Amino acid sequence: MDRPLRVLLAPNALKGSLEAVTATQVMAEALAALPFPVQSLPHPVADGGDGTLDVLAATLDGARMQTATVEDALGRPVTARFLSLAPQRLAVLEAAEANGLRRLRPEERDAWRASSRGVGQLVRAALDAGARRLVIGIGGSATSDGGLGMLQALGVDLRDPEGRPVPGNGAGLERVAHIETKGLDPRLAETTVEVLCDVDNPLFGPHGAAYVYAPQKGADAATVARLDAGLRHFAARLRAHLGRDVAGVPGAGAAGGLGAALLAFLQARLVPGAERILELTGFDAHLEACDLVLTAEGRLDTQTAQGKAPAVVARRAAGRGLPCFALAGALAADAEALHAAGFTALFPLVPGPVRLEEAMRAARANLARATREAVRAFAAGGGRLPRQDPG
Repeated sequence: MDRPLRVLLAPNALKGSLEAVTATQVMAEALAALPFPVQSLPHPVADGGDGTLDVLAATLDGARMQTATVEDALGRPVTARFLSLAPQRLAVLEAAEANGLRRLRPEERDAWRASSRGVGQLVRAALDAGARRLVIGIGGSATSDGGLGMLQALGVDLRDPEGRPVPGNGAGLERVAHIETKGLDPRLAETTVEVLCDVDNPLFGPHGAAYVYAPQKGADAATVARLDAGLRHFAARLRAHLGRDVAGVPGAGAAGGLGAALLAFLQARLVPGAERILELTGFDAHLEACDLVLTAEGRLDTQTAQGKAPAVVARRAAGRGLPCFALAGALAADAEALHAAGFTALFPLVPGPVRLEEAMRAARANLARATREAVRAFAAGGGRLPRQDPG
């Protein structure tokens, strides 16, 4: 008998429906029900946004989950997790555990008021736990404050022209006049910071943090314009007080400008999130043992090809001459563009027109069905499907 078909399962989170680890389990169960032998190689992926901690916890040996009480984007106490690898003095943080959009109800989204203060508190918790190497995923944020809240939580003193503390939120950006870093947590001077980022937006301008992302965080057109002006003003203050111009660095606009604050004050290094996570989890070793790669995401669009986890998976598979099939709830880009990014074939998760709410409720069943159909199609091409009696 031929050896089992070996399928590497590398889904990203299906936002609002399934985390990547859960999606991997659903896919593996679906393949176990096929009428021919299939070996599942589970390897969930992430790119620095929601689900990053769970993906790394499932794939990194010796990782231990810890918790801390921090503030969410609206200042309410929440329990946030971080991952600790004590022997390496390494901690992995997901900023969205504190300032994540997922923690807010749709009607609570308010980019003007939302603060990244909880992210700074989470960094302090990791330092308290002994970490001196931080890896921080910053996707999925509800904030557009340029990192003001985080900076204040870490000891940076930000004052307005009258010498009063500025609010650590989007409203504070346009009021920053003086920056004092003497109170910055001294442990950060001996800490390396790596930021996992899946976008390359600058801090301000038409492709910056406010215009591209603030609308989904509750900002109307007038607020977007004011936030952009505030981020521009804050960048000028950074140049004047720190002598650092980070506004144009790709990724400075990530997480509402949190990327810029991490660059300027923590001397962080911004790296492509998906690439780094695949390196940390030994993804390429699994490629050597498989026949087919299956990835998945809630939506495949033009942003996917610009560094999202499924596109990085597809590119690495293509580099090994392996086919990569993508399963998606929505295909919002030209198929040829996605094929050019490395995807061999695209399979929709939903079988026909359906309302978004219904599709999300049926995510498990849809993912299982699409997984089976994709692998059946691949197996048929390789002659692995069992023959059926036409009578």
